[in-house]
Amino acid sequence: MISSYSMLLIILLIVFVYTENTVARTKPYPKSKSLMDDYFADKGRPLQQTREYDAQFWMNRGMSDLGRRLKELENPIVGRAKNIVFFLGDGMSIATVTAARVHMEQSSGSAFPDGNASLTFENFPYTGLVRTYCVDKQVADSACSSTAYMTGVKANSGTLGVSGAVRENDCKASLNSKNQVDSILRWAQMAGKSTGIVTTTRVTHASPAGGYAHSANRGWESSAPDDCLDIAQQLVTQSPGIELDVILGGGRQEFLPKNMNGNREDGRDLIAEWKVRMMKNHRIYEYVKNKTELSDVNLKDVDKLLGLFSMSHMSYTGTKEVERDEPSLSEMTMAAIEVLRKNENGYVLFVEGGRIDHAHHQNLAHMALSETIAFSRAVNVADTVTDPEDTLVVVTSDHSHTMTINGYPSRDDKIVERVDRGGESYSILSYANGPSAKFHKYQKQPSKYGDKFDLYPSLVPMSLETHGGEDVAVWARGPWAHLFVGSFEQNVLPLIMSYASCIGPSKGKCSDR
Repeated sequence: MISSYSMLLIILLIVFVYTENTVARTKPYPKSKSLMDDYFADKGRPLQQTREYDAQFWMNRGMSDLGRRLKELENPIVGRAKNIVFFLGDGMSIATVTAARVHMEQSSGSAFPDGNASLTFENFPYTGLVRTYCVDKQVADSACSSTAYMTGVKANSGTLGVSGAVRENDCKASLNSKNQVDSILRWAQMAGKSTGIVTTTRVTHASPAGGYAHSANRGWESSAPDDCLDIAQQLVTQSPGIELDVILGGGRQEFLPKNMNGNREDGRDLIAEWKVRMMKNHRIYEYVKNKTELSDVNLKDVDKLLGLFSMSHMSYTGTKEVERDEPSLSEMTMAAIEVLRKNENGYVLFVEGGRIDHAHHQNLAHMALSETIAFSRAVNVADTVTDPEDTLVVVTSDHSHTMTINGYPSRDDKIVERVDRGGESYSILSYANGPSAKFHKYQKQPSKYGDKFDLYPSLVPMSLETHGGEDVAVWARGPWAHLFVGSFEQNVLPLIMSYASCIGPSKGKCSDR
């Protein structure tokens, strides 16, 4: 039996151990860290940031966010959308948005700001998830996705402005009017609105072309088989392309003949033909080839504006590529709005940040983030100069990519750099596949052309990195923006926009607003 004295000693020992553990749990955050702490990369935070250890900090911030959301939900804007600005970040996956936000924050000069750094569109009140697959493919390309978000109809991979009845390369089927589908740009024109497209890619590339072309192959930009019209020809000779009020982007080569350094084999100069058509229709027009010429245009006096600023795609943001005198996406967006806003009936403008996608295809993660930040600046232009009461602004992507954010980097590890920890070294950003895989490296490969051209690691060797098949996000503000919530098919996007503006399929169904 245990004596009373022994029992007392045991009780005192238990009390002592419990007290020591309790005190240990209430001590300040220790300076020395265990291997597990180090593995999860908590390096310790600057003194001014220790407020994040305070539970009340997060409660206050969360309640403030809740209050803002409740206020917005209590007062949704339900008037008619006179104007629509539709932004498309090509290949802008959710991982791309996250990484770009972090990169923007880290590049601001302050390692740990308030933690509220956001891309412009992330501050929009309504967000949803969009399913991007094609009729025939689990993972979308930019053509079938463009058809979906422009026309309200899903299509086969590689096809533009036609239904799923048209397979890729089937010229004959694409000529059948029953298989052709109209876009939101055409709906807007039929309602008397002005329309425009802005892109950093060729204006005949898949994303913008879904708004005006009917093609069984997205690659038929300057030539097409049999009786089919190439995409450039459709843009400047057929509706709705010929009726666009603003066309800004790259791709001069698709409009010019071979003897003018273009790609056209028919000998036609479609730029000259566009000018003649404008004169015959007594339109006040301007054709510009660079930023300087665009700056010299009196936009308030122009009816039609065509700007082709490069032979192919426009340059990556902030890089010294061959063609230098190019406007930014923000500058093109502002110019387009200046031309379009003169119409009392309103306008629909499509704006694409197209080179996010191109950077990802080359495993250029840093460049993709820079392009995303530039895209956000363009959204900020539209958000600033338009009124949420009459202008719906929608931001989304056509598909994702295979880039991921890896491991357990510290908050002060640069997201475009690598982590060296515990004998392991790896890039924070990497890809599932792509051209960099041939180097068999786990760290990015420096480029002589600068940090933005560094090659990030990938696993499976491929000539180009592929798209990803997961859902992408959509952000919206303005009239009926609260409809862009939940999870829905990509083809629903233009249908919501048509309802908000009472055009196209929704014409006559919302006349009381």
